[in-house]
Amino acid sequence: MRVIVTLACTETGDRNYTTTKNKKTQTGRLEMRKYSPRLKRHTLHRETR
Repeated sequence: MRVIVTLACTETGDRNYTTTKNKKTQTGRLEMRKYSPRLKRHTLHRETR
């Protein structure tokens, strides 16, 4: 049931990271604070479809 999802920066729109999530337990969009190389700081990254 685990699927690969792409995380995109909310400020620049860059798709910097990929991760996996369990669709049964996490039904909403995944949000994580990750490092953005373009901005050189940590920003919020959200799951893209």
